Amino acid sequence: MAKFVGSIDQGTSSTRFCVLNHAGQMVASHQMEHKQHYPQNGWVEHDPLEIWRNTVACAEGALKKAGITGADLASVGVTNQRETTVAQKEEFGGDT
Repeated sequence: MAKFVGSIDQGTSSTRFCVLNHAGQMVASHQMEHKQHYPQNGWVEHDPLEIWRNTVACAEGALKKAGITGADLASVGVTNQRETTVAQKEEFGGDT
């Protein structure tokens, strides 16, 4: 039975993955910053592929620090930049 929960915290300047135990205590975490791009005054943009790579690397890093694998996670929660979402049609197949 899975004994841990994963948490992805994708913020405006970094990504963090935390592993929590059944009592809600943090067992391990891993964090990476991502680049800020300023295309014009007052705007900030991020590279979605960099965020994705950092998310995967943070999850792998935290799991390694905790000495567990993804199979040990009961679930993974996500919080992100006020619901910023990037989807690419070709990734999912189909015409919609």
